[in-house]
Amino acid sequence: MTLATLKDVLQPAYEQGYAVGGLVTLGWEDMRAYVAAAEAENAPVILQAGPSCREHTPLPILGKMFRYLAENASVPVVAHLDHGYTFEECKIALDSGFTSLMFDGSRKPLQQNIDETAAIAEMAHAAGISCEGEIGFVGYSGGEGSNGTDPEEAAKFARDSGVDAMAISVGNVHLQQNKEGGLDENRIRQIDSMTEVPLVIHGGSGVPVEQRARLARETAICKFNIGTELRMAFGAALREAVNRDPDRFDRVTILKETHDPVMAAARTVIRAFGAPPQR
Repeated sequence: MTLATLKDVLQPAYEQGYAVGGLVTLGWEDMRAYVAAAEAENAPVILQAGPSCREHTPLPILGKMFRYLAENASVPVVAHLDHGYTFEECKIALDSGFTSLMFDGSRKPLQQNIDETAAIAEMAHAAGISCEGEIGFVGYSGGEGSNGTDPEEAAKFARDSGVDAMAISVGNVHLQQNKEGGLDENRIRQIDSMTEVPLVIHGGSGVPVEQRARLARETAICKFNIGTELRMAFGAALREAVNRDPDRFDRVTILKETHDPVMAAARTVIRAFGAPPQR
């Protein structure tokens, strides 16, 4: 059994200079492929259930799916709630077997964000699991704009909230399909110098792979959330499988054909983070 908490996988990454992929799941097919990829790369992986995933599948079901995969994996697997917006939602995830809660209070005033995140962190730690918070708002491609993280506020948030990992806004954008963005490395290094907590990049699909690998080695960024580029790999594989034989209608046989392409894409993502062998 290699079910792990977020702290279990990020603390070694923080100390040794690598990162772990927070891979955004939408269903059984992709989460299974992500664990297979992590095993093939002999690296840890964080399975993430975000808001769109939770709209489709209830948290208690996702918790069982994540835990089943983790408990049968040969590498550490974290069952992570991504962008929990309320205390109640985080409590349901905890009760559903998740080993890490990400509370997103980034739209709220600083002190309110700290207070609410601290309550989630306290609940998580009492149950023996981890908590991630967010300071500064990470916007969306074609949608809400970002509000960059202030290093002084980040230092206060890290100190007062008690989180095990801190997501920051440093030029990253959710749902970005190309890798032309790049991150504000000066701001990252300022935040890094003022805090002692693993840092997290949401919207990691938009970050050039070379920059991901370098920042994982050189800074406290220990977790990159990757969703869009893996969803694109899944969509392309599914489209090809459907179009190859228009008479096929059995979704199980069609969906099986997404496994190898998604696993290959996830292996490429995981490999760039530089984790040492886990077994």
